[in-house]
Amino acid sequence: MQSLARNTLSARPSAIRGFATSAARSQAAAVQKPIQTKEFKIYRWNPDEPEKKPTLQSYKIDLNQCGPMVLDALIKIKTDLDPTLTFRRSCREGICGSCAMNIDGQNTLACLCRIDRGAKDTKIYPLPHMYIVKDLVPDLTLFYKQYKSIEPYLKHPNPPEREFYQSQEDRKKLDGLYECILCACCTTSCPSYWWNQDEYLGPATLMQAYRWIADSRDAFGAERKEKLQNEMSMYRCHTIFNCTRTCPKGLNPAAAIAKLKLEMAAE
Repeated sequence: MQSLARNTLSARPSAIRGFATSAARSQAAAVQKPIQTKEFKIYRWNPDEPEKKPTLQSYKIDLNQCGPMVLDALIKIKTDLDPTLTFRRSCREGICGSCAMNIDGQNTLACLCRIDRGAKDTKIYPLPHMYIVKDLVPDLTLFYKQYKSIEPYLKHPNPPEREFYQSQEDRKKLDGLYECILCACCTTSCPSYWWNQDEYLGPATLMQAYRWIADSRDAFGAERKEKLQNEMSMYRCHTIFNCTRTCPKGLNPAAAIAKLKLEMAAE
C-alpha cells in the first residue's frame, strides 16, 4: 500500500506538468496589428507670434493607437506629439458643443465625427469667418452676445408658484428647437452671417428666438417679434440651407426661421 501511494504521489507532478505544457501549446500567439498611419493637417496660429502667418501643420499617428473619432486623434496628437496644440473639448458626447470645428470642409463636432480611415489626409480648421483666439479656438464673444440679446428664458408677468402646465400638443411644438447646443456650426456656415454678422443674428440665435416665441407659457411673444422687425436681424436669411445641412444634431434652423417669418408676416 505504501509503495502504491508513493507511486501515485510521484505521478502527480508529471501529470500537472503535462497539463500545463499542453495548455501553453493551445494558446494562440498574439497577432500584431499592422500600423495604419493617418496624416492630419491642422490649422496653427499663435497670437504670441504675430509675425508668423497661419499654417497647416502635419501630424502622423497610428490609428490603432487612438479612438475612432477626430477628437480622439486631436487628444492623441496633443498628448504624445505636440502639447502646444490648442482646441476646446469637454463632454465628448455631442452635448456641450465645445469641440465645434471645420473638418474636411464641413462644420461639425470633433467628438461625433469619425476618422476617415482612407489614404486621404484629414484637414482641420477652426470654425470659418470668426476671429481666432489660438489654433482651433474661435472667439465666440459676439455669438453669445447675440444669443443673450433675444432673452433666452421664459418671461411671464404672473408665473405660477409651482408647475407651469403645458399641453402635450404645445410641448411638441418645441421639439427640434430646444435640443440646440449652441455649437455655432450652423451660424458659421451661413454666408449671410459671414457678410453681416455685426447685425444679422444668424441661424442658431434665430432658432432659439423662435423657440421662445413658440412656447405657449411665454407671454412676451409680441415684444420678441417686435425686436426682430427690421431689415437685418432676421431678414438677411436667404434660405440657403447651409445651416440645416451642417447641424451635427440633425436640427433644421432654416425651417424654424421660415416659421418665424411666416408668423411675423401674418400679423
